[in-house]
Amino acid sequence: MRNPKDRIDTKTAHSARVYDYILGGKDHYLVDIEAGDAMCRHWPALPVHMRENRRFMHRAGRYLAQEKGIRQFLDIGTGLPTSPNLHEVVQEVAPESHVVYVDNDPIVLAHARALLNSSPEGATAYIDADMRDPDAITQSPQFQALLDLDAPVGLMIIGIMHFIRPPGDHQLVQRLLEPLPAGSYLAMTIGTADFAPEEVGRVAEEYERQNMPMVLRDHATALSFFDGMELVEPGVAQVHKWRPEAEQQGVHDPDIAMYGAVARKL
Repeated sequence: MRNPKDRIDTKTAHSARVYDYILGGKDHYLVDIEAGDAMCRHWPALPVHMRENRRFMHRAGRYLAQEKGIRQFLDIGTGLPTSPNLHEVVQEVAPESHVVYVDNDPIVLAHARALLNSSPEGATAYIDADMRDPDAITQSPQFQALLDLDAPVGLMIIGIMHFIRPPGDHQLVQRLLEPLPAGSYLAMTIGTADFAPEEVGRVAEEYERQNMPMVLRDHATALSFFDGMELVEPGVAQVHKWRPEAEQQGVHDPDIAMYGAVARKL
């Protein structure tokens, strides 16, 4: 089997590695540093925005495990392992939880062992697949072995939809939800330029220059991803305003370019 590191393009910036660099990680290259620095010059709040996106994932995962009794999760667009990962968050609540991670980035695959360090009572798995191919995810041995489709699942789509362009974006989400039983939940973040249009627009242009096309959505479009589902309060909100905790104090609206929501499948 080919080493995943052999697939890594070190001459072209990659969104997962730029994210890693801006958040203070170590799994990136010079090209990612240059891209990240350029983006932060356009919008100095970018690190705050990225941290709040990840904190939303932590709160949403904990909420589903603690308050809704969800014990199995499907995490799409996992990104580089950065502790705490989803399984660490939910297994702290319920050690028996199962988490299936999905990403198609070779650098994530190369570091996937960190995602597989499950509690003894629970289980984790990693699928090397693209969100644009839902069948490759739902028909994989890992999905079928770890997720019991007679029980609800928490579908996490965090920090990836701004890289999925229409048309067909809503259908991709629906195809991932389709095999999950009623009572499952969708937790999702969706990029927007509603609060700092000029600065975020320049960041999007920089992503485009780095060959990472990006689409930003307004509130009405973000809301439409949850059509036919039952939204959890407070509905579709900027991520730092979704069930905030003490660490969200002092975060300013113009510094956050991401909507987040959790909704129940009926």
